[in-house]
Amino acid sequence: MIRILPAIDIIDGKCVRLTKGDYDTKKVYDTEPLEMAKQYEDCGIQQIHIVDLDGAKSAQPINLNIVETIKNKTSVKVEFGGGIKTDQAIADCNNAGVDQFIIGSLAVKDPDKVKRWISQKGAERFVIGADVSEGYIAINGWQEASNVKLDAFINDYAEAGAIYFLCTDISKDGMLQGSSKELYRELIDHSPDIKLIASGGVTSLEEVEELQQIGCDAAIIGKAIYEKHITLHAMKQFISQS
Repeated sequence: MIRILPAIDIIDGKCVRLTKGDYDTKKVYDTEPLEMAKQYEDCGIQQIHIVDLDGAKSAQPINLNIVETIKNKTSVKVEFGGGIKTDQAIADCNNAGVDQFIIGSLAVKDPDKVKRWISQKGAERFVIGADVSEGYIAINGWQEASNVKLDAFINDYAEAGAIYFLCTDISKDGMLQGSSKELYRELIDHSPDIKLIASGGVTSLEEVEELQQIGCDAAIIGKAIYEKHITLHAMKQFISQS
């Protein structure tokens, strides 16, 4: 059964959503991260997706205190990304209770370091971010295109033992216009052994079912929940019937 991973993106301790990763499009929501995590837990969610947008800008995690609070006051697991660049950052995340580390730009810029982490700490602890723009990996908060092709990137890390890959089509992110199902189908056909997490543009629970049929391991849902395209009640029913 596909996993639903609700997204909590944080700036200044608040829940926010961006469009196509652009900080200038920031929309702040009233609900606190802990309150959202509790609501998701009540729906039957077992893991949430947290992105520290302050940390992504600062190149080091900033909001780990929020992760620690969520871990202390709920039973949900946390996959966390945003500014994880160093061994110290990994240690700090671990101490805060992070269950899985999301590694994005660093996986392109310093693959030797990331592969060392995978070897030392176990592949199940890492989610490799494969954010894509027109077939190429995007880095630095999606503001810069690399010369690394998506399929080659995934193949390289899969050969190094990586299991979980988070693929976001930047053109879809925050647009509420549907996700890149064809892209995900191609990736799974090409690399059937990976666990692919779909992200960007998921607008309905029917679409989540389609992503399951394609073979995705999980689907991240962000703006569709905040904008009530998917209600917490509907999500709870969907999970309970699965």
